[in-house]
Amino acid sequence: MDSRRRRQFLRAGFAAGLASLAGCAGVEAPQSGDDSDGSGQSATRSETSDSSGDERPPRIPTPTETDSPRPDLTDPSVALEPVATGFAAPLDFVAPAGTDRRFVVDRDGRIWELTDGGRRDAPLVDLSERVLLGGERGLLGAAAHPDFSENGRLYVRYSAESREGTPSNFSHTAVLAELTVDPDPAVADADSAVADAGAAEDDPDERTVLEVPQPQSNHNAGALAFGPEGYLYVAFGDGGGGNDVGTGHVDDWYDAVDGGNGQDVTENLLGSVLRIDVDGRGGVAGSSATAGDDEKPYAIPEDNPLVGREGLDEQYAWGFRNPWRLSFHGRDCYVADVGQNAWEELNLLERGGNYGWNVREGAHCFRTDECPTTTPNGEPFVDPVAEYPHDGEDVSGVSIIGGVVAADDSVGALRGAYVFADFVARGRLFAVDPGSTPPWDIVPVDVADDDLGRFVLGFGRDQRGDVYVLTTEESDGGGETGSVARLVSP
Repeated sequence: MDSRRRRQFLRAGFAAGLASLAGCAGVEAPQSGDDSDGSGQSATRSETSDSSGDERPPRIPTPTETDSPRPDLTDPSVALEPVATGFAAPLDFVAPAGTDRRFVVDRDGRIWELTDGGRRDAPLVDLSERVLLGGERGLLGAAAHPDFSENGRLYVRYSAESREGTPSNFSHTAVLAELTVDPDPAVADADSAVADAGAAEDDPDERTVLEVPQPQSNHNAGALAFGPEGYLYVAFGDGGGGNDVGTGHVDDWYDAVDGGNGQDVTENLLGSVLRIDVDGRGGVAGSSATAGDDEKPYAIPEDNPLVGREGLDEQYAWGFRNPWRLSFHGRDCYVADVGQNAWEELNLLERGGNYGWNVREGAHCFRTDECPTTTPNGEPFVDPVAEYPHDGEDVSGVSIIGGVVAADDSVGALRGAYVFADFVARGRLFAVDPGSTPPWDIVPVDVADDDLGRFVLGFGRDQRGDVYVLTTEESDGGGETGSVARLVSP
């Protein structure tokens, strides 16, 4: 790494404190590891100091929302109440505030509305002609504007054919777009009338908000969520492939392991969670900052950690590999980051936080026995609040699927727990108690009648607090075996 790049890193605001080839990012079957020697990496957390001699341990965040009831995680279990079937690969669930509507995002490019009788006959939105599939690409996430009930604005993340500005040897362009749909369509009892209303949105107005070149077809992340302050949080993986190296992966400050986008904040937006103001324009605080020759089609909050520093102002936190799903509970944002060959991790998002990839995988050194616990300027990495290995008994897996905090009595003893899963379901979900001291113990949650399905793809929570799980029987993101079910007390 040259001295210029290292100086950029040191100035970038690390003081300002998204599936692997072994995983899947929710839609591909587990494969063998991608370490060249097949040995994985050390499972022993290193307390080795960095070159500055600083020996501070990594930070472990504490949730601020602790008023929820404490769950009973003694042999927890849930049952599933079927809601809808017939999806290809349902990846995301959207419940716009101020309405009682529920949308399911299908990887094939369609967004469906749910009713008490299941899925409507026609999609609310059909982007299938614009969405590029294959690998881990597709329609990957959506979020409704906080004022959706008035403005009908829906934000989506999808993979598109390479657009202007994407290098010819890259896989595709990741698109963040704003759609405008009818916030309150006329709904009749007959499915045919409802279908007609939905079909009218097949070609909704679209405004491109952000385009990011993607080197590989995997590690696309794709989760979106509005925070309590009204800003949009957008997750991006490290660019794909393995180890955070190769085409489209820049050099970083860490010399022991080659890489990568996760530890660089100056060259691109990959390996990060972004935070932008979709109601504004022009970059920072509505200034005249430009994107190419045009004004940025969004604003950047003035308190984003890299504003006024070397680095890309959109970034809120970094050091992620493939952050697959994020969700808010009050002010707390939970981010699940898919590991490579050894560890899956759950994080609490912190402003300016560096979550370690590819220096570390979870709270462990990556591909080396010893590694720093801080950045070159002495800022500690942020540790996961929970993690689990790829090898083990009840709590193990290959690819973490982020979930939600269960805030309703309908889940019985699980009320107050953060509920999530591994892609390979094996008949169970996972739960942690956010009211306990992190790092949290992960407890397997049995699913009554073992009817969860082979693969878990995502979770959702509606306006009443009911929790939904999105599953499929097929690992390639196709077919019609995708389903949505509500979690209920057994």
